Amino acid sequence: MPDKKLDQLNALIELTAVINSTLDTQEIRKRAIEAATKLAGAEAGSLLVIDSDTGELFFEVALGDKGERLKEIRLKKGEGIAGWVAEKGEPLIIHDVQSDPRFFKDADNKSKFFTRNMICVPVKTKDKILGVLQTINKKAGAFNDEDAEILSALANQVAVAIENANLYKELKDAFYGTAQALAETIEKRDPYTGGHTKRVMNYSLAIGRMLGLNRAEIENLKLSAILHDIGKIGVRDSVLLKDSRLDPAELEAMNMHPRYGSDILSHVKQLKDVIPGMRGHHEKYDGTGYPDGLKGSEIPLPARIIAVADTFDAMTTDRPYRKALSAESAFEELRKYAGRQFDPAAVEAFFTAWKEMEIIL
Repeated sequence: MPDKKLDQLNALIELTAVINSTLDTQEIRKRAIEAATKLAGAEAGSLLVIDSDTGELFFEVALGDKGERLKEIRLKKGEGIAGWVAEKGEPLIIHDVQSDPRFFKDADNKSKFFTRNMICVPVKTKDKILGVLQTINKKAGAFNDEDAEILSALANQVAVAIENANLYKELKDAFYGTAQALAETIEKRDPYTGGHTKRVMNYSLAIGRMLGLNRAEIENLKLSAILHDIGKIGVRDSVLLKDSRLDPAELEAMNMHPRYGSDILSHVKQLKDVIPGMRGHHEKYDGTGYPDGLKGSEIPLPARIIAVADTFDAMTTDRPYRKALSAESAFEELRKYAGRQFDPAAVEAFFTAWKEMEIIL
């Protein structure tokens, strides 16, 4: 087998492995372009994706010395060479792009990149076209039918991977939407906590990002924050809706909500990593919190983060028995109790995020 064929086969196998190991659309697309430029021996490449709402093509990924600038460009249906390929569903090899009347010159003007030649193939599954894969400027010689054939095979795999990733995202979005709806059912019972869940989620994410949590940790933190008060569904209205301070027996009943939430979520095995953050958001750094009396680093990090976000929102929101504090006063309180009630690192991370305007009230 010639070396070129072997390289092409290895690149295809490598991409297939990536596709099978991730549902991250950005990672799939990035690797697809890397493989395409390698397979075709090109200077640069790009993947244009069809916007399902407008039908326009937009540069989702662009690689090469100046390719990153192409991300802003959008093409109407049928516009440019890519638009033609998306509309017709047929691959194109163009040896002199500059003289082709279909060429969209604004792309070169914007990127300061001179396109000499190009292969453009549709990315499609069955009869559905998802976008267009391009390789630009052959490093040696000219693009040929063999290049187009291998890129078409690559594009077919990319299409399946993108469709799977999109389906996964739709399912995940639906799941988050359901979780948010469940959380908001609690808020509907208490007119004074409207928007609380969303604010606590946003504050928690700001803290988590400032602390350097990775993507998976951020995902778990987000769900923990959304569902942190789900256990209040088990607290009777006479306690939950009381417009004055709770007596000791009522406070004990209210303090059961992390346990109730933990019990509820335990029935969904996919949420096992979310439960610790939800259950522990009323633990205190000195070990005097509830429900488990955890201390310091024994408290799961998501719980320590949510505790800061939850308390800040409670302090800066009007309640029947007191007026809201200013953000400045709330931060003074958080810092006052850092090391006792709150994780000092989480408090400082939130204060830094707030100062840098990474979150908006």
